[in-house]
Amino acid sequence: MTVWDRPEPPTRPVPLDRERIVAAAVALADEGGLEAVSLRKVAARLNAGPMRLYGFISTKEELFDLMVDEVQAEILPVEQPADWRAALSDLAHRTRRAALRHEWLADLLGGRPSLGPNGLAVAEATLAPLDGLADVDTVMRAVETVSSYFTGAIRREIANLRAERATGLTKSDWQRASGPHVTKMLATGRFPALSKAVYDGTHVDAETSFTTGLDWVLDAVAAKLTQP
Repeated sequence: MTVWDRPEPPTRPVPLDRERIVAAAVALADEGGLEAVSLRKVAARLNAGPMRLYGFISTKEELFDLMVDEVQAEILPVEQPADWRAALSDLAHRTRRAALRHEWLADLLGGRPSLGPNGLAVAEATLAPLDGLADVDTVMRAVETVSSYFTGAIRREIANLRAERATGLTKSDWQRASGPHVTKMLATGRFPALSKAVYDGTHVDAETSFTTGLDWVLDAVAAKLTQP
């Protein structure tokens, strides 16, 4: 029995339900990451005894599942785009924006599918625009490819944001601090391709990089969908 199938216990003596528990857990994670979330800390946030929470949630993993499903409500589109490409692009960007609001989400993306109501709705919104455009296996590989791209891109962006906070250095600060070492290594001539990328490449912001990469992945998917 999943956490969504299991009935909730009575709310007495302290008014309590899964909605309040999940909201408190999300708030804790937004403040301090997943390491800040435990059933004891959530109970303290709600002024309830820790054992009360076990009537609603059996493990911290179940709590994480509920938290992810809660945030996936933010990913669901208000209106489903008719075009498959627009639909997948919209879902990818909505996932990125949700992860920037809730950085801990990046640590939980890419695992087993979410079975909560919002997770299933996101899966339906992802698959529905492709339904009938190709055989089901091609559709599944297309969805997996797009998902793998934006999951990796989001995790990289969040990792960079965390590094900035941990070191106190912005990306530009870090590049300036690392400049002498990189210049010395590139001057050896051992890394010509890397040297060209460093000196001649155009440096773009995270959103531009995300959008460009996503467009390229969608181009590849489009080529597969149009094959006879």
